[in-house]
Amino acid sequence: MNNNENMFLDWNDSIETDGQEFVLLDEGDYNFTVTNFERGRFPGGAKIPACNKATITVKVDSEKGTANVKFDLLLYRSVEWKISAFFRSIGQKKSGEKLVMDWNKVVGSQGRAHFKQKVYTNSTGEEKTANDLEHFIDYNEEFFDDGLPF
Repeated sequence: MNNNENMFLDWNDSIETDGQEFVLLDEGDYNFTVTNFERGRFPGGAKIPACNKATITVKVDSEKGTANVKFDLLLYRSVEWKISAFFRSIGQKKSGEKLVMDWNKVVGSQGRAHFKQKVYTNSTGEEKTANDLEHFIDYNEEFFDDGLPF
């Protein structure tokens, strides 16, 4: 049976779920769990040409509720440090060691990062505030209940 089979709605089905309220995190350090990983392409910009990218979604539980934050990791040597910091934060890499990235182990991994709020202007000219992952924090088992990175 297809895993998505129970996800489809019929035209006359009843609906109940209103969706999750957007949670804006206060600036600070939070644990996260990786909930999604997508392979994609960065179209290129002023500083980095077109290249592969990983779009990561993390779930952050806070006193205000659960926030879901997405970020991209560009697979390009000048920003390799950010990919390395991500893998160190989820306990798959140690500082200074060489690592072959194992993207199959990313979903479900736990890590820690510093989050802040980012103000931006959307496509209709409205000013909005979003959660932004500022930097990763190296994995330390003391941050987590079970002591396991994934």
